Amino acid sequence: MTGRAPERLPPETFELPVDRIRAGYFTDVYFNHARSVLLADGRRPRVVVQVFQRRQAVLCGMDEALAVLRLCSHGWDELDVRALRDGDAIEPQETVLTIEGDYTHFAHLETVYLGVLARRTLIATNVRRLVEVANGKDVLYFPARHDHFVVQAGDGYAAHVGGAAAVSTDAQGAWWGARGQGTIPHALIAAYDANTVLATEKFADWAPEDQNVIALVDFENDSVHTSLEVARALGSRLWGVRLDTAADLVDRSLEGEPGALAGVSEALVRKVRQELDAAGFEAVRIVVSGGFTVEKVAAFEEHGIPVDAYGVGSSLLRGANDFTADVVTTDGQPSGKVGRSLRPNPRLEPVG
Repeated sequence: MTGRAPERLPPETFELPVDRIRAGYFTDVYFNHARSVLLADGRRPRVVVQVFQRRQAVLCGMDEALAVLRLCSHGWDELDVRALRDGDAIEPQETVLTIEGDYTHFAHLETVYLGVLARRTLIATNVRRLVEVANGKDVLYFPARHDHFVVQAGDGYAAHVGGAAAVSTDAQGAWWGARGQGTIPHALIAAYDANTVLATEKFADWAPEDQNVIALVDFENDSVHTSLEVARALGSRLWGVRLDTAADLVDRSLEGEPGALAGVSEALVRKVRQELDAAGFEAVRIVVSGGFTVEKVAAFEEHGIPVDAYGVGSSLLRGANDFTADVVTTDGQPSGKVGRSLRPNPRLEPVG
């Protein structure tokens, strides 16, 4: 999926802890204090809150943020909410969400909805940038092991919005009806006495016919030799090989070559492709993983490296897409702090 979401995800998708959010459990306490002060004083100001961020980005988390407002405010039906959609390209300072109504109905939710937008937009934006430089090659979203498991469902959806072709856990695909995909792990090879061919054969025997069989070929740090071995053993059942050489190792097939680089290098991919083709295995695809970033993928594509898919992990979790919310009008009058005034956005859609 690239581009805006065709329809919003229903609030129940997110399985929110509604009672705790509504009680302010996840809220910066100063918002709870502000709401308590207003209620104690009998003041119920009608405000407009507008939300924005400071980068060119791919918006995500909006449906989840709206679910927070819908389910956890103290008067959703009395709020006028307008929003962009997940997948929208957004500009720095562009208003992505406005909330108008009695401030005490939703003052306690700012921490939660801003955090949702920040996290999901970061993932969607990082994935989209990588997809754009990958020139149509599949991007496989592989960072599950680098973060807490509770973030998987939302992050997987954000990766989907950004254009990832696959995710690695069922949880990551839950919100959009996908299942996790992947190759075999090093652990399975070790469990078969470090025999990559045997482990891959056993995996192929177990796997359903419609599952792509991808051999992990760096276990002995000899990716060319291992790729040829599994290709000969599995024949047409082998969909591809995955190169995952550690960043501190130079593959054995490159030993003695001047300037050979550690990790999954351009030279290693070229050599694996050359040897597979020479042996008649032109149909075997090459998947690469381990240390890939937007910059490394862009360099591979610029140099014409024969990769069929990129598995990318922790680099897709890095960076920031922080959002800010400001009260900009109170009871119909401008009330924003200096530098923050109402910025109407005709792209905003009413949320019923």
